[in-house]
Amino acid sequence: MKRVELSPQLISLLKVAKRLASDCEIEVVFLLADIPYDFLEISKSLGKLRLVVSSDKPDVQRAAQEDGIALVPLIHEPQTRQVQISQAILEAIADEILASGDRIIALYAGFEREHADSLSIVSLADHLAKLTSRDLQRLETKVPLQTLRTVVDLAVEIGREGREGKPVGALFVVGNHRKVLSLSHEQVHDPFKGYSQKERLVSNPRVKESMKELAQIDGAFIISSDGIVQSAGRILNASAEGLTLSKGLGARHWAAAAISKETGAIAIAVSESTGTVRIFQDGYVVLRIEPMSSAMKWFDFDTEPPQSE
Repeated sequence: MKRVELSPQLISLLKVAKRLASDCEIEVVFLLADIPYDFLEISKSLGKLRLVVSSDKPDVQRAAQEDGIALVPLIHEPQTRQVQISQAILEAIADEILASGDRIIALYAGFEREHADSLSIVSLADHLAKLTSRDLQRLETKVPLQTLRTVVDLAVEIGREGREGKPVGALFVVGNHRKVLSLSHEQVHDPFKGYSQKERLVSNPRVKESMKELAQIDGAFIISSDGIVQSAGRILNASAEGLTLSKGLGARHWAAAAISKETGAIAIAVSESTGTVRIFQDGYVVLRIEPMSSAMKWFDFDTEPPQSE
């Protein structure tokens, strides 16, 4: 495979990364690559530092595999570079390429289109514990942000705590509830049937506790955009044809991907085996949250795009 020659700025970045790694006791350089470099050359230039490459480009993935470099493939490129880095880091932790307590140096194209031009030191423990509302804002066109936060918080609690000391999986579908209901059927008698809207608000602490208990039954929770639980214990019937998911994901995640693609709703799946929360939009995983020992925190901040000259 033909490789792209290392640019002078990348060579300089690698030298800076090596020096910073020594000063900060960091052992891993994480390269988010859009170009099939000679990754063996990059690895040699880093000396004892371990190189991890992540990309959604097939030619870059092949190049890393040919060079015997640890690879984190991305199936779907998210909308922002920051979200892409977050996704790549989470995939690396899931694949046991990185540990949740590691500190890494991340190299990526922050301003240019393809060539790496930026460097960040990332403490994975802090990164995993703190999410920004921007992670959900890109989904707000489908579902209001407050509803998303409430349901995601509930999903993370279920993933972290389980129920009665046992791990529990769960599936929530938020938005476009009429179409979702038409593409599903009852698995059990609906426990929310007959209650008023106020008694079905997912923001109500009593409702949240009931949902945690009901998560132990099979089926999905169907929630409207305004945060009202429309039904529980629903089996989803949307077709998964044409979808692609990471290896190891089970029926719950395929159902989440399928219903999000078919209806435009946001699907949130909690893995019973790991507690990991995955958020699906249009058939893709767009956000992934690993279970943490402490409660998740949301931070709001604004950024402005670079001004064109």
